[in-house]
Amino acid sequence: MMAFTPATPTVKIALVKYKGGGDWYCNPTSLPNLAKFCNENLATNIDPDIATVDVGSTEIFNYPFIHLTGHGNILFSTEDVANLRSYLIGGGFLHICDSYGLDKFARREMKKVFPELDFVELPFTHAIYSQKYKFPNGLPKIHEHDGKPPQGFGLIYEGRLVCFYDYECDLGDGWEDQSVHKDSEATRLKALQMGANIIQYVFNQ
Repeated sequence: MMAFTPATPTVKIALVKYKGGGDWYCNPTSLPNLAKFCNENLATNIDPDIATVDVGSTEIFNYPFIHLTGHGNILFSTEDVANLRSYLIGGGFLHICDSYGLDKFARREMKKVFPELDFVELPFTHAIYSQKYKFPNGLPKIHEHDGKPPQGFGLIYEGRLVCFYDYECDLGDGWEDQSVHKDSEATRLKALQMGANIIQYVFNQ
């Protein structure tokens, strides 16, 4: 009987490394767990060995989906801004996860990338909330932070969502190994399902 050999991964996703002192590396198990969940539940073939890519590197163009997170300061150079803008306009997608304390920095730096755009809160009817998993009330609440309702914001360039930003939600923490944050399995599942929706939405565009 032949042993089962997993298919060679056909797509890689990446964690964004940025300057400014923020802890871009704060959730090491989140993206590998999301990749595995998507492969098992969406029939994707994402490499669970997640790449790390500098926001100013041309290697960013190798990844259809990049993820940025942390708790502190972000600082994009002029070169970073130009590179990220080219990537997003050219078909790439950025997911920003506020792991707590990122909001003012993420908004400030993304305004450099798209000075002509503002983050808009996506309506609960947006397709990102109704892929394989249905979230009729928008983002699930994963971590308390300031106790505010979770919000999903987007940057929309020429009719296309190029960046999705989860605020007061913390999807990335919910994707981590259960032992890290002690989230319930039900909470982790909601986070992974919403993450899978984002991946499915991006891959179907």
